[in-house]
Amino acid sequence: MIFDKITNIGRYKGINKNLDTAIDYIRNNDLSSLPMGRTELDGEVYINVMEANAAPLETKCYEIHKKYMDIQIDLSGTEIIYTGDSGDMVIDSFDEATDFGTASCHTLASCQIGPGNFIICMANEPHMPGVAASDDTFLKKAVFKVHI
Repeated sequence: MIFDKITNIGRYKGINKNLDTAIDYIRNNDLSSLPMGRTELDGEVYINVMEANAAPLETKCYEIHKKYMDIQIDLSGTEIIYTGDSGDMVIDSFDEATDFGTASCHTLASCQIGPGNFIICMANEPHMPGVAASDDTFLKKAVFKVHI
């Protein structure tokens, strides 16, 4: 997991060429102008813009991806994202076609995202987005899916 301010995202270039593509896009574009739904960047990186309501921790579960890392950015609203211990992770279900699964594991860390921040969740790193940080649960977010 990498958690930081959007203004610092350039520090993470060089980890993966597809991550560099996403970072360049984030640095050079107004994310608030993205349309809802999926936007393809180059076949290796795409963006999902969505609206949702954050929910209480006890209603959430860890998710996992094997082919993609996520860059999650709250455009409005604030959520808490938990990351889990992949060392004790048990994958409860996984769909290869959607690269989405659910997992059970111990929590390692959490961070409050909110506008101006981002989190990168690596492939195979369990993460639990969408946990309510306050009574105002509305979220609009951009999730960059970066093929590894």
